Amino acid sequence: MLVPLLLALLAAPAAPDAGTPDSTVGTGTPARGSGPEKLPFTPDTLREVVRAKQPQIERCWEQTLATQDKPVDGTLQTHFIITPAGTVRQPKVLKKGTTLKDPTLHRCVETVLSTMVFPVPPDGKDHPVDYPFNLKAVR
Repeated sequence: MLVPLLLALLAAPAAPDAGTPDSTVGTGTPARGSGPEKLPFTPDTLREVVRAKQPQIERCWEQTLATQDKPVDGTLQTHFIITPAGTVRQPKVLKKGTTLKDPTLHRCVETVLSTMVFPVPPDGKDHPVDYPFNLKAVR
């Protein structure tokens, strides 16, 4: 039986103004009763929000693996926009940089991305993000 493994959630947002370089945050975990919108808008907190959705991305991957005859590894290059309200707009899996071509997997991941809520950008602007997911089947 194959077990999915989400390998890398290490990429920083593509937007150069997505946070100040000096900004740091502890664990990136919000206090009980508070959501991500209360955290600072930094690359670290953006990664934390994506990591929090990792189990849902893994479910998408598990569903894809269940339809495969042999293990498949690969990359999904995603793009989305963080709105001034901290919500996600226009989530998509990009053709360029994506090696996993399953349209059902793409739709599932895009749906998960659309549910993310990020800290509110202090500048009140849209922030485009490019984020790769490296997926591997572990035996």
